[in-house]
Amino acid sequence: MNNINDYRSGLINPDNLPNIDLHGETRDITRVRVSEFIKDNYKMKNRFFCIIHGVSGGVVKEETIKTLKRNKLVLNYGGVLYNPGCTVVEIDIERPY
Repeated sequence: MNNINDYRSGLINPDNLPNIDLHGETRDITRVRVSEFIKDNYKMKNRFFCIIHGVSGGVVKEETIKTLKRNKLVLNYGGVLYNPGCTVVEIDIERPY
């Protein structure tokens, strides 16, 4: 079974994961879109997915990380070694929502 470190290290290509691109979004829109994307992937039983936020370290990345920290379905998350503008997320697809 795959684990998040396989994706983060590039051992398994995270480009093939479901993803959402948040470039240019505001803080509020980022929070809503990330929360909805987590919920959608939970419903589809996608254990792993990728959030594209860009490398600037600005508002979008900051709000993405805050939203991931607060979500009870998120088990683990982290940047991709070869693409710092992307965060791979692992959720608990077995947990009741």
